[in-house]
Amino acid sequence: MTIEVGQRIPEVILKRIREGVETLDTTTLFKGRKVVLFAVPGAFTPTCSEKHLPSYVQHFEQFRNRGIEVFCVSVNDPFVMQAWGRTQDVPDGLQMLADGNGDLVRALGLEMDASGYGMGMRARRFALYVEDGVVRNVFLEAPGEYKVSSAEHVLANIG
Repeated sequence: MTIEVGQRIPEVILKRIREGVETLDTTTLFKGRKVVLFAVPGAFTPTCSEKHLPSYVQHFEQFRNRGIEVFCVSVNDPFVMQAWGRTQDVPDGLQMLADGNGDLVRALGLEMDASGYGMGMRARRFALYVEDGVVRNVFLEAPGEYKVSSAEHVLANIG
């Protein structure tokens, strides 16, 4: 079942690298925060690297000025997410989260089978606006699309 407005972010473990590999549980990560969580099918892939992540880098301060944190998640390992963030000049504060086993995207009901491209199970392209762990908006892309999960669209459509 796909996550819906009013539901809580499921509790799973994610990874990120700062001073080393960190283990994060989503309950703590989202508690008391306003967050836009956006997902990409894969780090270093064309649309993700040329449009999706850059839109959030470009508009990061606009989110921050509204008291909203930005998290990027992908079914990649934390080392890939760290390297991708560096190549994309991701600002401090925009969190690059690794869902290496796809636990989060599966729990959200937002996984896709990219085996035809040699990528296995991945995240669908989406963005969620979350307040204190509760989903307030869902921006889910149709297969092959990049529109509603862009930073520009999300900024224009959240409170």
